[in-house]
Amino acid sequence: MNNEVYVIGRDSAPQYLRLEAGEERSVTLVFLPGAAGRHVLEVDLVGPGATLDLAGLYLCPDSEQLDLRLLVRHSVGGCVSRQLFKGLVGGTARASFDGLVYVAQDAQKTQAFQENHSILLSDAARVESRPQLEIYADDVQCSHGATTGYLNPDELFYLRSRGIPEAEARRLQMVAFLAPVLRRLPEPLIEEIHACLS
Repeated sequence: MNNEVYVIGRDSAPQYLRLEAGEERSVTLVFLPGAAGRHVLEVDLVGPGATLDLAGLYLCPDSEQLDLRLLVRHSVGGCVSRQLFKGLVGGTARASFDGLVYVAQDAQKTQAFQENHSILLSDAARVESRPQLEIYADDVQCSHGATTGYLNPDELFYLRSRGIPEAEARRLQMVAFLAPVLRRLPEPLIEEIHACLS
């Protein structure tokens, strides 16, 4: 399954996807600093055996206002959707994640998983995360979750105690946090993101 990568504001990113029977799509959305505004993506899984692997990464270090809205509809049974979004939010930036997974009554054997995790890099930064499940079938495997926190001070202390300067230690923590999404990206884009974290 090829991974489609879209840098929001630079690439023409999809706002709607329709997956037919047996179709597999892997999509990664990247929001670099300055990519503010609202982004909406709706996905319909309409054929049995369709699989969606959706991930995203957002960097809001300054005063960005990012509003990300996702709707994934499982209309038929036997489909799989996975969502993983990770973000770093600093300065006075605001990031909002609003994700809904809808499972229709006839969509038995659905597997749907949604996660959104954010790190606040300043006391003035704000994140709102609303992962939601709306399920009308009874034979499904579905989960959703969200976390928002700060860089771990114990990890920072450990890295500093090994002689790593504080700025580099913080950067290493951020890279480790983003790693599950970073590994989906081409090397030039990974290098660009690393430069944003310096």
